[in-house]
Amino acid sequence: MRFRGMTLATALLATPVAALAQPLTGVYVGAGAGLHAPQDPNATPLTPGFGTGRVQLDEGFGFNSNLAVGYGLGNGFRFEIEGDFARSDLLHILGTPFPTASSGTVRTWGVMANALFDLDVGSPWVYPYLGAGAGYQWTKLNGVTSTQPGGPFGFGTSDQQGTFAWQAILGASFPVPNMPGLSLTVDYRFMDILGGEKFDGTVTTGGPTVPAVLKLHNQYNHDVVVGVRYAFNVPPPPAPPTAPAPAAAPAPAPARSYLVFFDWDKADLTDRAKAIVKEAADNSTRVQVTRIEVNGYADTSGKPQYNQALSVRRANAVAGELVRDGVPRNVINIQGFGDTHLLVATGPGVREPQNRRVEIIIR
Repeated sequence: MRFRGMTLATALLATPVAALAQPLTGVYVGAGAGLHAPQDPNATPLTPGFGTGRVQLDEGFGFNSNLAVGYGLGNGFRFEIEGDFARSDLLHILGTPFPTASSGTVRTWGVMANALFDLDVGSPWVYPYLGAGAGYQWTKLNGVTSTQPGGPFGFGTSDQQGTFAWQAILGASFPVPNMPGLSLTVDYRFMDILGGEKFDGTVTTGGPTVPAVLKLHNQYNHDVVVGVRYAFNVPPPPAPPTAPAPAAAPAPAPARSYLVFFDWDKADLTDRAKAIVKEAADNSTRVQVTRIEVNGYADTSGKPQYNQALSVRRANAVAGELVRDGVPRNVINIQGFGDTHLLVATGPGVREPQNRRVEIIIR
């Protein structure tokens, strides 16, 4: 746990963000708890004759908790206000005339404003995120006593002070299946509580008890937090597309328009898609045909240039299947329209299955 906090925070904030953003939109709430592992802060007793020492904390058995409310912009960025609490045991105050027989707890709590960015790495089951925050933290040295065994020196305090703080966050969320908006979260947090807090106490030197002040320098905290997050306005997953219902007439005329749907970011034909293409090819032999239009489309979840190329690949895949099913290549006209002419109107960055399609039109 003993490593420089600034170096770690710089490495976290430099993590590449070249993936697509998770479109979390609107209000959400979150809560978490986990392991609190603080670094030992330096401490200076502001009493003549005492040098700068170190407060030794129990790094293995502290705990933390937090509550947050936030708002997602729909492009991966989200902002939140977080309240937090952490506790650890104080073991020793080293480098002073009373280096052993210390006891008490160190409690910190405060309010942080965080800015985070969610990443879409192509998996529907995990979304990494990173962020940073700033705010104000209070520290209480609760029931702290430190004495020199067999000696006259002793120190005690139960004071509370506050100062500014900042933090870096690196984690991941895991959407819960069949529960839209609900995700489990796991993250690592580095918090730097800036130095300068002065805690009033008393010192006993074998004579009368006199006032004393203990000054803490930067407090570096490392936390692993497991939590849960709920976004309020996540829509339920869309129903899978269904094939057009056949006409009720006993001898229906062959259809002149067919829709073939694709998986997200794919141009491969499924078995169902091949069956629809085969039906279109067979029916083209039973009607008068001047040309067959094969028009490809994409949803809005990617960049426009990428979606345009993807729509053309989908149209080419359907045209190739028509030729294999016996349609002359010279009657087929191929076009790609990218993420325009949506079948289901959506905003940008939305994965809509019914917009990932190719339309076969027999003229």
